[in-house]
Amino acid sequence: MTTAVPTAPAVAESVVELRRLVAALPGPVALVPTMGALHEGHRTLVRAARERAGSVVVSVFVNPTQFGPGEDFDRYPRTWDADLAALAEERADVVFHPPVEEVYPAGALGVTVDPGPLGSVIEGSVRPGHFAGVLTVVAKLFGLVRPDLALFGEKDYQQLTLIRAMARELALGVEVVGVPTVREDDGMALSSRNRYLSPEQRATAAAVSAALRAGAAAGPQGPDAVLAAARAVLADHPGLLQDYLQLTDLDLGPAPTAGPARLLVAVRAGSTRLLDNTHVDLHRPTQPTGDAR
Repeated sequence: MTTAVPTAPAVAESVVELRRLVAALPGPVALVPTMGALHEGHRTLVRAARERAGSVVVSVFVNPTQFGPGEDFDRYPRTWDADLAALAEERADVVFHPPVEEVYPAGALGVTVDPGPLGSVIEGSVRPGHFAGVLTVVAKLFGLVRPDLALFGEKDYQQLTLIRAMARELALGVEVVGVPTVREDDGMALSSRNRYLSPEQRATAAAVSAALRAGAAAGPQGPDAVLAAARAVLADHPGLLQDYLQLTDLDLGPAPTAGPARLLVAVRAGSTRLLDNTHVDLHRPTQPTGDAR
């Protein structure tokens, strides 16, 4: 018995071709924006889109405006042939793979999307301007594809939160769906940047997810215990340089004293930044009762 060869999705390298292809798709249409170098996490997004929609559009575009000076835009992995083969296997309908000048045409006035105060905290405090670049390219993709829904991974939780806020507050008419983080056997979150890690760095990087698990397990003892537990794990791995470890509410505001919360972390292993986060259920610490006699 021969195995059927997956049908390659239609590829658009220009805005004109993208619009022509999308216009012929049966709805509802789901969009999965990516920067390529696809892994199982991206495949999971495409599968989730396929389950929810009649057609799936995937963008493969390394967006220059979300990289700051000295960041890894030029060395960001680009694996187009492998990406296209993976998207054929996952039955994507259309792939948008444009050159930069199609997304940022000459003569543009430089209008961007301001992420507001949330864009300058946590990850935004380490990477100024990053979220303006992210929201601008996502808004462009929403305008070009006009999807009914768009899917993003929870690994980049602040990004997901801001995109949801943009879609809601600017009335873009797109349902933004978060998909749980896909992890390796040791708990490490899948990321295109993981391939930069040396074997020694990769072994040490497993401590990031271990710290999050320790923090989440300490939720019944309250917010201070969550942070203390996570810090203790990271402290045992001096090769990981911490950018931040922060506990927030679900909208990335101040952490509640009880209820659902989010624990977010970013570290550097050599020159590679690793981001991760997890859900935490907080409880108010119980106070010891005095002698009632």
